[in-house]
Amino acid sequence: MPSTTPKTRTRASAYWKGFADGAPFLLVVIPFAMLFGVLATEAGLNVLETLSFSAVVFAGAAQFTALQLMQENAPTVIVLASALAVNLRVAMYSASLTPWIGAAPLWQRAIAAYFTVDQSYACSVVQFENEPQMTVPQRMAYFTGVLSPIVPFWYASSILGALVGTQVPDSWALDFALPITFLALVAPMLRTAAHVIAALVAIITSLLTAAVPYSLGLMIAGTLGMMAGAQAEVLLERRKLRHD
Repeated sequence: MPSTTPKTRTRASAYWKGFADGAPFLLVVIPFAMLFGVLATEAGLNVLETLSFSAVVFAGAAQFTALQLMQENAPTVIVLASALAVNLRVAMYSASLTPWIGAAPLWQRAIAAYFTVDQSYACSVVQFENEPQMTVPQRMAYFTGVLSPIVPFWYASSILGALVGTQVPDSWALDFALPITFLALVAPMLRTAAHVIAALVAIITSLLTAAVPYSLGLMIAGTLGMMAGAQAEVLLERRKLRHD
């Protein structure tokens, strides 16, 4: 039988292609969400509050950031600002997806905006670029397919982690799990010299600003890291053009 092409792909096949592409992420989503549930109960949240946190925010890195600041009794405005800063990349994801699904109905775009995360963005952009002839409904079907295995397991694993967390003795001291988790998230992203420079600047700045209250040094470090990375990209691009 001939393989499915962009010209013959149906909405159903687009959905199942997305489902197949999203399913492998469960290997990361399940333990990550369970860890959040455990640490949320360590921070004093109950099971319902943990589930509500995951449902309303639906952004792992931002949730862990907010949780850490809540443990430090930071003011609410600091918690919200820090979580938003961590999630600024999603605004860039949305801008990148707009040419592909911007013509979808408003209600579909609203749902897509809520569910735009690292996994749904990465899979969708690759798929849309590989099959540019997909229609907008097919693209939305693919986007939905990617999320179908991820979303329910994110919620369920958060609940399971919270239930398990209530049974974890205080002597286990799971605080170490948070920085290790962030290292696991960041390390695979260091793919270019600009990324490495941004990370180094952020690390050095965060160490120098460790005494700043409410972990605001992390926001300063993140801002300077992004500025350094952007400047490095400009300089590297200029050098490349000169050599060409």
